[in-house]
Amino acid sequence: MNENEAVQKPVEPVAQPAVTQPVVTQPTVMQAPKSNKKMLIMVAILVVVGVLVIGGLVMYILNSTPKSTAVTANPATKQIVIGFSMGTLQEERWQKDRDSIIAQAKVLGISVDVQGANNDKDKQISQAESMIAKGVNVLLIAPYDATSMVGVISDAHKVGIKVISYDRLMTKSNADYYISFDNEKVGQLQAQSVVDAVKDQLGKGKVLKFAYIGGSPTDNNATLLRKGSFEVLQPLIDKGEIKIVVDKPTADWDPDVAYQNMKSYLSTSSGAIDVVVAANDGTAGGAVKALQEYHLAGKVPVSGQDAELAALQRIVAGTQTATVYKPIPREDAAVLDMAIKLANNQKIEANAKVNDGQIDVPSVLLEPTLVTKDNILSTVIKDNYHTSAEIYQK
Repeated sequence: MNENEAVQKPVEPVAQPAVTQPVVTQPTVMQAPKSNKKMLIMVAILVVVGVLVIGGLVMYILNSTPKSTAVTANPATKQIVIGFSMGTLQEERWQKDRDSIIAQAKVLGISVDVQGANNDKDKQISQAESMIAKGVNVLLIAPYDATSMVGVISDAHKVGIKVISYDRLMTKSNADYYISFDNEKVGQLQAQSVVDAVKDQLGKGKVLKFAYIGGSPTDNNATLLRKGSFEVLQPLIDKGEIKIVVDKPTADWDPDVAYQNMKSYLSTSSGAIDVVVAANDGTAGGAVKALQEYHLAGKVPVSGQDAELAALQRIVAGTQTATVYKPIPREDAAVLDMAIKLANNQKIEANAKVNDGQIDVPSVLLEPTLVTKDNILSTVIKDNYHTSAEIYQK
């Protein structure tokens, strides 16, 4: 007796074909009348087919669903990678830039390669060229030296990489786009803030002595800031109401250079000063330090820019009059949006054109805000740019 015969109780013998095939059998406990056999077979077949269909659908969904919700240059193949070449991380605002870009990019699911050049143009060129060689999708450059990146941009364009001039305009370089706060407007706000502080003294016969503590000669922003400030100052100069007694740039935006320039003037026999227009908060800090040594801090209005914590503390203390607030996270959100659109060949809405000395660069210019002791709460504290505890040191 074979195995099949041991478990099967056939109703009648089944003839075998010449070529032996396995005998389909049913255990005794499952024996069913002939009328139900076809029904059971059909049900079994439908179950198997259903399982196969559902399994196939599941596999299709798993294979066709993106592995990440990241914004990508080509959703089917690769993730957007942005190169961010920073000329410096010296000031607090650039450190905020770096941290904000990285944090926002992470939320968006895109990668950012950030490198700082420590005010070294050759190092920045090398870093940017390395990003091009790695094949970033878009290159953001905040240049240390506005004139030094021509070759970098040309090399990027040769391999199809778009370039955004970030916050500082690269001159004669043919960048694809420029994004920044309106730097001429920043300069206007700086000058107007300190002019307003002495408006009661203007036109009274006394010529007020103004110091202009400028920015770095390598930074095009310094040129734009000065232009904006002198749009406010020049009419007063022409009327003989004010006189510029100090007009000095600040190499590398170094506060110590600003301090030395201010101190050099104050140490002379004619060193009286009524107002200081400082191009940023770092240079303002250097100027205030010199004023303190001559017991003038708090008596001489001083402007600034960037809403640095130390500057806001000086405003509260009365040794700095104002700063210009440029919400860095807002600028970073705008540039990341621009970079994603460029990577995906989408249209970008520019609201201005800024001439780089060679072409009019399509630009997105954001609105700056003047901050004084009267609106700290409704600006930087409201935006959580700095906390009340930090500013008032409580």
